[in-house]
Amino acid sequence: MLAVVLALLSAVLFGAMTVALRFGLGAGATQDPVLGALVTTAVAALVAGTAAALDPEGAQLSLRDVGFFALAGLIAPGSSQLLFTRAVRDAGPSRTSVVVGTAPLFAAAIAILLLREPVEAPLVLGAILVVGAGFLLVGESGRPSHVRMSGIVVAFLATLLFTSRDNLVRWYSGETSSGSVRGAAVAIAAGAAGTLLFLLATRRRELRNGLASLPWAAFVVAGLFFGLSYVCLFAAYYRARVTVVSPLVATESLWGVSLSVLLFRRTEVVGPRLVTAALLVVAGGTLISVFR
Repeated sequence: MLAVVLALLSAVLFGAMTVALRFGLGAGATQDPVLGALVTTAVAALVAGTAAALDPEGAQLSLRDVGFFALAGLIAPGSSQLLFTRAVRDAGPSRTSVVVGTAPLFAAAIAILLLREPVEAPLVLGAILVVGAGFLLVGESGRPSHVRMSGIVVAFLATLLFTSRDNLVRWYSGETSSGSVRGAAVAIAAGAAGTLLFLLATRRRELRNGLASLPWAAFVVAGLFFGLSYVCLFAAYYRARVTVVSPLVATESLWGVSLSVLLFRRTEVVGPRLVTAALLVVAGGTLISVFR
């Protein structure tokens, strides 16, 4: 029961993080998504690090484990959060949430191609539902003027990085028993460090002035939600099977859309088409997750 609560809480927190990013980026899309991603991941790393230090059941990580989780963290949330934050800026939180909900489809496709997982009828049906949701989203005619198709494309790229990380961790789980919150802390810290190095290498002069003018409060809140979501996710996987946790986490699309309706009703314009896409994504993702 605790694992179910943790998985649902992780999904809610991830949806809340997406909405908080929108507050920081602003409806006018004038804020810098790279700086926002840096603050978000840095705060998330502090949250996960604190949770790891207080976790009495956490397994000790070997040097090999630390290196692996750091590599995974550079992929996601490192590179993925840069794209995800830009997607929220350009496509809005509700549509980005729906796209991210397609992660189980990408994860299954990568696992089938690279990890040689079997193809079964429920996976195919789930894939059809998710692809149908994608067509609804891409073919949406009543999108608000500030929603850019490029943002939806970037959201798909971020989702691909999420799922690449997940399959990498899935593969490595057969090599080690260390899957505790400490692994999450290492991954997020590596992602934050990678984002900082990227900024130092490409925009050193802009970094100080940009951070000084950033609306810190919203990104700090987003980072708190993000870090807590990761901690709950890893804690849930530590207590229950993937087939139990994954479908519950897949509801993050519905939470992101629901929170967007409550907080951005006028600007997000969440119509029946978008709600249907979110429901299809959750249904398809659940089928894929349960039968993998």
